[in-house]
Amino acid sequence: MPDTLETLGASLIQHGPDSDRIYLMKLAPADTGTIIEQLNELAHERQYSKIFCKVPSDQVTRFQAADYQQEALIPNFYQGQQDMAFMSRFVQPERGQLTTAQQARIDKVLNIAKQKAEIPTTSPSPEHLRPLTTTDAPTLARLYDRVFPSYPFPITNPQYLRDTMATHIHYFGVFENRELISASSAETDAAEANAEMTDFATLPDHRGQGLALHLLSRMEHDLRDYGFQTLYTIARAVSASMNVTFARAGYQFAGTLVHNTQISGSIESMNVWYRSS
Repeated sequence: MPDTLETLGASLIQHGPDSDRIYLMKLAPADTGTIIEQLNELAHERQYSKIFCKVPSDQVTRFQAADYQQEALIPNFYQGQQDMAFMSRFVQPERGQLTTAQQARIDKVLNIAKQKAEIPTTSPSPEHLRPLTTTDAPTLARLYDRVFPSYPFPITNPQYLRDTMATHIHYFGVFENRELISASSAETDAAEANAEMTDFATLPDHRGQGLALHLLSRMEHDLRDYGFQTLYTIARAVSASMNVTFARAGYQFAGTLVHNTQISGSIESMNVWYRSS
């Protein structure tokens, strides 16, 4: 069941039992004095074990004083000027802990990504890569349904895809013989000139062809034309392919979000990567 998107005060949050967390996606300036108490109250009411927040750098001290810790930092996130920190409070302390094996696996993936960062892709550009439109929504929903057993957002719902296409998300796809075989999206915040590069999915028979890197390159090209200055991703920390993709594209590692997101059936740690234009 996808998480709920709603406002808390004037701020945008996402929350639900699958990820067992609250995600403060956009903090409204008017809420800076009250948001921490409201988040804590909601977490207590729903018994969530983690509160995860995007916080402007001038609010970090306030959150730290309330038992939040910084897990990642993206420079120049807001309008290409102010930094943004991912601040988290582990309501249940054990959620913030990684076993030795878990940490080793994350470190191994990061090492692979950094080693392969300088190795250029040799895969040819796909012939049919284009932005997706509302008429593609049913096909895109089916692709996501085939790739992801579960996901934090209802991307397997064609109407959700149409609605977000009309507001702030740009979707892209690769076709072969008229079949959609790979897709991605850029979730944009035009007011702050940043975008999250996300929702990468490729059918199993077409993996290993570098399609994610080609999709990422096309999204970057289009977003630069629209004036977006900071691009970032929140990638599964144990997915070598996605971490390598962003490292090869020149993104910088910003930190790991511990036991953060429910995806494909379990709550996973995520790595943050960013690039500024």
